[in-house]
Amino acid sequence: MTEIYNKPQRASDGRLRWVEKLSYLLDEQFRVPGTRFRFGLDPVMNLIPFLGDISGFLISAALVFTMAKNGASSKIVTLMSINIILDATIGAIPIIGQIFDFFYKANSRNIRLLKEHYQEGKHRGSGKGVLAIVAVVLLLLLALAIYIMWKFSEWIIGLF
Repeated sequence: MTEIYNKPQRASDGRLRWVEKLSYLLDEQFRVPGTRFRFGLDPVMNLIPFLGDISGFLISAALVFTMAKNGASSKIVTLMSINIILDATIGAIPIIGQIFDFFYKANSRNIRLLKEHYQEGKHRGSGKGVLAIVAVVLLLLLALAIYIMWKFSEWIIGLF
């Protein structure tokens, strides 16, 4: 039993097959008739304000935690965490978030990242570079928001 935690696992490993199945259920279980568009329980759960968003985030976080516990690199865990945080943050916005949830499919993205990691050898190493890029982008967005608020304030004051 302890061997599961001591060596890296493949996403297709039978012991972790449940992660793929749960991800499929959350993001791609159902198909809109007559189309190739698929969706899962995640966007449906998010129709319930707050409770749906929190439950989807907790399930996704548990999947990422399981992958981390089973040997995924810190870079892949960082990328997966960014996916679920983005999904939870934008998904919490009324109407826009529901539409976003039908298309973004964070859990499916995470399984794809995991398969790339184990089968193709991608996303190795630490996640420090990814975190640095995210931090720079967030700082730029903050600076842009401050600039826009400043210009808006000038415009409002100019009206008087």
